[in-house]
Amino acid sequence: MRKKVLVVLGTRPEGIKMAPVIKALRALQDFEVKVCLTAQHRQMLDQVLAIFNLTADFDLDIMVENQSLAGLTGRILNRMDDLFGRWRPDRILVQGDTTTVMAAALAAFYHKIAVGHVEAGLRTGNRLSPWPEEVNRLLATRLSDLHFAPTTGARDNLLREGIDPATIFVVGNPVIDALHWALAMIDADPGRNEAFRKQFSFLRPDRRTILVTGHRRENFGEGFMNICRAIARLAARGDVQFVYPVHLNPRVQEPVNEILGSCANVFLIKPLDYLAFTWLMRSSDALLTDSGGVQEEAPSLGKPVIVMRDTTERPEAVAAGAALLAGADEEGIVRHMTRLLDDQDFYQSMSRCANPYGDGHAAKRIADILCTHG
Repeated sequence: MRKKVLVVLGTRPEGIKMAPVIKALRALQDFEVKVCLTAQHRQMLDQVLAIFNLTADFDLDIMVENQSLAGLTGRILNRMDDLFGRWRPDRILVQGDTTTVMAAALAAFYHKIAVGHVEAGLRTGNRLSPWPEEVNRLLATRLSDLHFAPTTGARDNLLREGIDPATIFVVGNPVIDALHWALAMIDADPGRNEAFRKQFSFLRPDRRTILVTGHRRENFGEGFMNICRAIARLAARGDVQFVYPVHLNPRVQEPVNEILGSCANVFLIKPLDYLAFTWLMRSSDALLTDSGGVQEEAPSLGKPVIVMRDTTERPEAVAAGAALLAGADEEGIVRHMTRLLDDQDFYQSMSRCANPYGDGHAAKRIADILCTHG
């Protein structure tokens, strides 16, 4: 009898990272795989599924305007509870550290359904940074019986917390699988490449391009004001241009538009679909981000990353020299980016670093492990 697996997705990064896992599981005869969306990110998640040619079997559609974290958690729990009454899997798979991950794992635990956690073992050691993600992943670990760690460092974090070594598997991060797939899709279609060149024709070839992503809750308020002021100062150099696909959250939109809306050399654009973002990431010279996924993808493309956070649960890129921690600090961001722009030897040393997050075969490893471990 085939094992019934439910993959639960809430946000765009979860969709990107789990799409290769879904495809790897469906390539085997051992599993009946269904996909559940909480739609914590509605529009951005739908775009990802369309690109990977995936559809949802269940859509909980839990988002309401200005929803609190408690309200979000409660709605996910209630609707997962109802779903398990209609279709009971043998196991659920969750990825990462969102409220969807924590709440879906808890709902599965209440129904005595096994939980596999992809991207397990990431830690900053600070429960308030990132907030609430650090506690979400701590809880997900305690609710899971299989832990798919992306690196040996993540495995070691789990071992220090007393997790059974027999339940931990170092597989790499499936975001690298997704990145390889996206690059192959782009390169196989000259028409798509040309369309992207036209889409971003506003970029000047005589200026270096910095791609910006920013959305972390702990940076809301003064943090985002500092980030935007730093970008405005750097853009005044004249030899650099910033492209910022601005997150849809109003608490991101407001300071970004207020400080950068009329700033020369700063292009504020709508959120991009995954293929367009991948094309732009490869075309950029460096990245400025508070995102997790970008810290994993950029080293594969030879792109230095400056991280606008005080801590990171992805220290491997920092240790390898591919990323720098600047914090949401105006002076720190300006200092690090200025060095990256002005010191060519330093830039080259960061761009040559090997990616510590895997070889693009994480999804197959996860599927094979599930074949033997249930």
